[in-house]
Amino acid sequence: MCFPRLQCDTAEALKALFDTLWAGPRYLLLLGGACPPVTALLARSLPALNLLQVSFEAPPPNLSNRKWYGHLFSTAPSARQVNLAAVRLLQRYRWRRIGLLTQERAELTEMRKDLSRQLLKTDIELAASESFSEDACSSLKRLKDEDVRIIVAQLEDGSVTEVFCCAYRLDLFGPRYQWIVAAGGPSGWRLGWRPSACSANSLLTAADGSFRLQVRQLSAANTPGVSGRTAQNYLETYLAQEGSGVSPLHAFAYDAVWVAARALVQVTEAAKLSGRPGSPRNVSEEEELKMLLEAVRNTQFEGVTGPVSFRNGERMTVIELVQFQGDSGVLVGEFSTTSQQVRIRDQLLRFKGPGPAKDRTQVHLRRRHVSLVLYAVVSSAAAGTIFITLVLLCVVVFSHRRWLLRSGGSSRDELLLLGLLLSSSSVLCSGLDRTSLPDRTLEVLCSVRLWTLSLGHTMGFTALFTNTWKVYSLCRVEPEHQTHLQQTGRLQLWILLLDLFVLTSWQILDPLRWLVLQHGSEEYLAEQDVVIRPCSEGCSSTKLDLWLTAVYAYKAPLLGLGCFLAWNIRAAVSGKLLALSMFSLAAFSAAAASAALLLSGRPAVSFCLCSILILSCNLFILTGLFGPQIYCMLWSSAGLQQTSELQDKAAGGEGVDRLARVNQDLRSQSAQLDVQIETISMELSEMLQEETGGRLGSLTSAHEALVCEEKPSGVDNINSPEHVRRRLSFQLPILHHAYLPVIGGVSSSSSSLFSTPHQPDHLLHT
Repeated sequence: MCFPRLQCDTAEALKALFDTLWAGPRYLLLLGGACPPVTALLARSLPALNLLQVSFEAPPPNLSNRKWYGHLFSTAPSARQVNLAAVRLLQRYRWRRIGLLTQERAELTEMRKDLSRQLLKTDIELAASESFSEDACSSLKRLKDEDVRIIVAQLEDGSVTEVFCCAYRLDLFGPRYQWIVAAGGPSGWRLGWRPSACSANSLLTAADGSFRLQVRQLSAANTPGVSGRTAQNYLETYLAQEGSGVSPLHAFAYDAVWVAARALVQVTEAAKLSGRPGSPRNVSEEEELKMLLEAVRNTQFEGVTGPVSFRNGERMTVIELVQFQGDSGVLVGEFSTTSQQVRIRDQLLRFKGPGPAKDRTQVHLRRRHVSLVLYAVVSSAAAGTIFITLVLLCVVVFSHRRWLLRSGGSSRDELLLLGLLLSSSSVLCSGLDRTSLPDRTLEVLCSVRLWTLSLGHTMGFTALFTNTWKVYSLCRVEPEHQTHLQQTGRLQLWILLLDLFVLTSWQILDPLRWLVLQHGSEEYLAEQDVVIRPCSEGCSSTKLDLWLTAVYAYKAPLLGLGCFLAWNIRAAVSGKLLALSMFSLAAFSAAAASAALLLSGRPAVSFCLCSILILSCNLFILTGLFGPQIYCMLWSSAGLQQTSELQDKAAGGEGVDRLARVNQDLRSQSAQLDVQIETISMELSEMLQEETGGRLGSLTSAHEALVCEEKPSGVDNINSPEHVRRRLSFQLPILHHAYLPVIGGVSSSSSSLFSTPHQPDHLLHT
């Protein structure tokens, strides 16, 4: 069948085909099809028309479905094979990140889609895909913005000059970039044959080192093929006949004619051998078409383009890999469509840099960690704090009754000390990394650190908050409501349960993992194209920010409420140290949380600063709340020991005269104190009878009033009956408890508020 030149007009091509089929005779084979749109339309109709088509144009990738296009064969390899060659080349040099630049043409658009599908089956990332019709520079600018280093260009030969001119102007060439032109055409390099805004030297500089994948046009073998000619003899004959009008598809058209001729001859001979001499029309159309398909599939001969054979309807051939060096192209490798492997001649390669370009800027991680010396120093401080806390806890537990009398009846000191102990222990779980422990152990330590720090903070805050609340209720709340407000046991339980609920949910739903965390700050080495990025190891989870927000959301308001209560009791006698402890806990907590968030990229500084803040807060609370009580206990014990030694010396007969004088002085002081006590008691009794009708307040109420007593605002109310009653109700027991036991006289249990002076026989006997 022979049709005139139809300019790729689909309608005209279909009309010519059907007119020819209608006019007859019946045709078996359609030769040609150099127009992809017409070929795609006809190929789908071939089974219905009982025709077979042998083409010499590379079929587009969308015609690769053999169920639909099983009657189409081409002596030129398809664009899918060129894309496969590009993928194998990328895998050979381990390029895992590329950019794609495609000219807007129908066949190149299909080629781009096929390449994208093939890249999805590999581990190669398509970082950016751009297309252009007129202005290639804007598309290249977007590729540069994406920091694409390996660029695969699918272009027509006429656009290569424009693209490399834009690459030169945008500085997209040199040792950092690699170009791969994968158009699939059989023609060679034609760089600079069209006018451009760049000089010839600029174009050669931009294209130097780039690759081009092209179909082999002529066989390299010198042996005669099926036509009896070598490839060189055929080319000389063709050029002598055609002159300068050389088509790049002439060799594939020549081999296509031989494929059709051999297949028709084979079918004719098969019909003769079938026992039906004469015309092959005795064979049915279906049998003829089946034999013709089988003959084309099994075609195998040496053509001018190389060995001609088909696999799944596609031509098996070689795709050449040409590198542009200087002002010419050098064949440095080839891709065999039969073995689907690429072979490179490394000795012929020449790259602009020391080796192949890198597909991205190399990132070198610089690990930041806590030094062993720093960890040892901070851990020693934490161990010292833990030891002090344990000693105080033992004192409170084993001297419980005496401690309660000294501390005013508080039963939350054990909880406070336990919280300080846990928070100090969390420092020991920080600062470790993979150089000292395995990953599994580090993940366990992540959870241990979270629980000890959070529960320790909650216990310590709960103890301080309940003590502050009790003092606040005594000072600021009406007496009839104090009993109800001072029941703080439920408050402690609810705060602890809330903390346990959040920690348990965190541990179950999103447990902490030991990860390598990369940080934003980096250092770029332009000469080596290397970015040095700091990294650190630490505990993290998928939704770490969400969990931290949940923890801060309920702890921050509680700390604010605690500071509010502490501010209101700051002027109370027993509330000063308590208020300072609450303020310090809130301040150190806020500082430690801020340091952990802001200094997450510097683990050594973060570990040191957070540990110092935690330990300083614990030591401040220990010193402020427990230091005075321990000092009083030691001073009291020393006074009792001194009195015991004095009695032992008196019993031994030493210093009798001196002890007698001391005893006489103490008797006089005791007698004077008794007289003063009796006088003040009588005055107080008369004053109370006048003001309150003779009722005397209890010692507990007077003590609570003294605890909440603030500095008077003036001088006139100092000697008011209420102030006198408060002072005396608290001072009278002190006089008996403090003075008489020291001098060895009456015990505190036998004293009375309004008793007469004691007899001399209760004093120290000599």
